[in-house]
Amino acid sequence: MTLKPLGDRVVIKQLIAEETTKSGIVLPGGAKEKPQQAEVVAVGPGGVVDGKEVTMQVKVGDKVIYSKYSGTEVELDEEKLIIVKQSDILAVVE
Repeated sequence: MTLKPLGDRVVIKQLIAEETTKSGIVLPGGAKEKPQQAEVVAVGPGGVVDGKEVTMQVKVGDKVIYSKYSGTEVELDEEKLIIVKQSDILAVVE
């Protein structure tokens, strides 16, 4: 099964959180903060959204940073994905 977003929506896959800090401290499960970095899996067509022309600025494979509490989490083929609006993506990591 594939997930094809509509309008200005983007499907992203959250990157795995690191379990150790840069200094080598191992973090227990509850102390790990949910990462806000993800990889773009699918991109909607853009078009006219709420009366405004929207062009998509991200593409499949981009690494992005997104708003902490944005999006809708879905599970597809035992894989957790998040559907967000393009406006919830804050930056592209290069």
